[in-house]
Amino acid sequence: MKTRTKSKKVNKAWLHDHMNDPYVKLAQREGYRARAAYKLKEIDEELHLLRPGQTVVDLGATPGAWSQYVRRRFAPKEAGVGGAATGALDGTIVALDILDFEPVDGVTFIQGDFREDETLARLEAVLGGRPVDVVVSDMAPNLSGIESSDAARIAHLVELAVEFARRHLIADGALVCKVFHGSGYSQLVKLFKDTFRVVKPIKPKASRDRSAETFLVGIGLKGPPSGATLAAAAAV
Repeated sequence: MKTRTKSKKVNKAWLHDHMNDPYVKLAQREGYRARAAYKLKEIDEELHLLRPGQTVVDLGATPGAWSQYVRRRFAPKEAGVGGAATGALDGTIVALDILDFEPVDGVTFIQGDFREDETLARLEAVLGGRPVDVVVSDMAPNLSGIESSDAARIAHLVELAVEFARRHLIADGALVCKVFHGSGYSQLVKLFKDTFRVVKPIKPKASRDRSAETFLVGIGLKGPPSGATLAAAAAV
């Protein structure tokens, strides 16, 4: 009974904090499905990663806030400040998640597990050999509470995202990846530094202070990316 009462108190406290969160209120006013949109917005405004005309892949896309932000960034200038949620779109956005995804106008969605070869093959088929400018990943596994096991699950998803970036990013492309401070974090930073010319860890203000999450951004692949090499060979 004590455990159940404590759990109810924790849930009530979380709900109170969530409903009074300024980013939650802002997301509701601006039509974003989650406050996470402002994490990507802060990263983009600091590093200027997203520009109209690009091809972007959004991994772990559900509920769709990151795709919504990219979609608005790709709206024509006449759509006004903040872009438009529907209508004309200058760019390509492909979203992927194992969970259902409410459609976002202009975004192609693939439902599947990023860890499975079949899902990756479907994603590559949709891209059709088109090089990718930016990969954004908000993927996170279901956590068990066992630190060593959770760290391994997190690392595996990050490693898959890095490998996908290696294969598909343009030479100066970027990968934005959610990671967590704790066991295995330093190894993931090393993986990024081995892969990208510029690596920047960012903890957006929109990320809750008590959360262990942070984001690693890698810009510019070291060595020619596989996708670019293949595209160049095909053009000869």
